[in-house]
Amino acid sequence: MEQAVTIVRLEDKLVIALPKGRILDEAMPLVRAAGILPEPAFDDPKSRLLRFATNHPHIDIIRVRSFDVATFVAFGAAHLGIAGNDVLMEFDYPELYAPLDLGIGACRLSVAEPDDLAASDDPKRWSHVRIATKYPEVTRRHFAARGVQAECVKLNGAME
Repeated sequence: MEQAVTIVRLEDKLVIALPKGRILDEAMPLVRAAGILPEPAFDDPKSRLLRFATNHPHIDIIRVRSFDVATFVAFGAAHLGIAGNDVLMEFDYPELYAPLDLGIGACRLSVAEPDDLAASDDPKRWSHVRIATKYPEVTRRHFAARGVQAECVKLNGAME
């Protein structure tokens, strides 16, 4: 399979994709410590802009949904980004390279069921399950590795 290569010319801007929300709050001290300071509108939560200039004339920042960072980078709309491992595992784009863990944005993926079912249920006997999840690909792989067919119902937003 051929891999797409994005060529950045010196006159082009490097575009960094950052996730909105909690992870952005954790990532911005790292971005600022690296000497990248976004324009004032970036810190305005009411701003509807997608792309923001920085103090570096050849670096722009885009602020996107955390689930979209990997897609923006994989398809060339951004050159690099900060994404959670959950997002990287879900989309599993071969175009992406994750060189380091920034130690931010911790999350835990869990399998849960109502207490009344859990008391008599034995997951080792499952052959097919229907699961509501934000991560259908991760879920399918998790259960397939255990010999269980997972029918995934895709949900969005907070699942806590």
